[in-house]
Amino acid sequence: MTELNPAFAAEARSTAGEISFQVHEMFFSRTDKRGVIKAGNGVFRRLSGYSWDELIGAPHKIIRHADMPKGVFQFMWDTIKTGKPVGTYVKNRDKSGGYYWVFALIAPWMDGYVSIRLKPTSPMRDTVAEIYADLLRAERDEGLTPQQSAEMLLQRVRDLGYASYHTFQASALAAEFEARAKAMGDPLEQVQKRLLAMSRGITDVQVETAEMTEAFNAIRTVPMNMRIIASRLENAGGPISAISVNYSQMLEEMSTWVNTFVDGDTCVFARIRDAILNSQFLGFAAALEQEISEALSHNDVDAMPGQCLEEERTAIGSLREDFLKQTRESLGSVETEAMRFGRSVLDMKRYVTGLSSTRMMCKIESAALSEQGTALGGIVEQLDACQNEIEKRLARIVELNALIQSNTAMLRALV
Repeated sequence: MTELNPAFAAEARSTAGEISFQVHEMFFSRTDKRGVIKAGNGVFRRLSGYSWDELIGAPHKIIRHADMPKGVFQFMWDTIKTGKPVGTYVKNRDKSGGYYWVFALIAPWMDGYVSIRLKPTSPMRDTVAEIYADLLRAERDEGLTPQQSAEMLLQRVRDLGYASYHTFQASALAAEFEARAKAMGDPLEQVQKRLLAMSRGITDVQVETAEMTEAFNAIRTVPMNMRIIASRLENAGGPISAISVNYSQMLEEMSTWVNTFVDGDTCVFARIRDAILNSQFLGFAAALEQEISEALSHNDVDAMPGQCLEEERTAIGSLREDFLKQTRESLGSVETEAMRFGRSVLDMKRYVTGLSSTRMMCKIESAALSEQGTALGGIVEQLDACQNEIEKRLARIVELNALIQSNTAMLRALV
């Protein structure tokens, strides 16, 4: 009998039908440090298509689908081996070759790992499926190692606009949780609502900051233009030349502020964004652990023979408490960063006040020069428009920071 080419076999499996399961169904599995299956619930066994005798003691990769790039699992193992949880989309296969997608939350616990899975229903799943297909092609056609593929995964996540995989997984988990709740007709709890309000607030801050930076960049050439005007006015241009020097110094200080505020992974904005999204990831992870824990308290007709579901429920409850503890700590970081953020915005406000004085001096000189001040008048109009834009964006950023702080305070009381 002729043996199938591995590549052809993988393609054949990938065209098998999708296995359907309900959006409300959640399942879990528990493994040891090597990824050997130790326990799971009935939904896990049913979707796998295997018997419990086939699953227990088998490596978890028994349900790995050939369409999954090795780089995804490389990144996953690299993360959980450091003791950190990870959230990722996974395409699994059952015993007959069918497939089903999950969003998996995998966390180290005791002497192994616990994986909670839910049915992904947000548009993000299709986007990720395209990324995985590209990674798989690169692994096959270009010979990418698992580590290189993992690096490519991180780059593709950044291409989507996420600063890191951590910010991506926080957004993805929240999106899936929210889409699932909507599909089931269930309202989000106050903790989840406030976490989403905070993350949307910091996203709006990013938009406002980008617009403010653009307005700032539009006036970077003002000192040079003022010096050109001053040189044409000869002796009458002395005051304008002095104003340009003063203006140049202020813009240099503002430029330093912009670099500190928005540039790099450790800037003021990045620090508060990362703290908020970390809180969001941990908070939603705790909610998932709570739900699966409650599900295990009900009768599971397909439970593993001899399994004590109450022990599994207790273990998952302990993991949830650990997530909640980390959430509280992360919210403390949000408070600290929000105060730092607020002080930084006040610094920018002082720079803008200085610009107002310079703009007023420009207006005075423009009026004194009569017809010769036409060009300077154009600069004044430019300063008016840009400064108004900067002030408007700053005011909105202050409002958003206040929103983040109020939600943080409420969350600290709730969790």
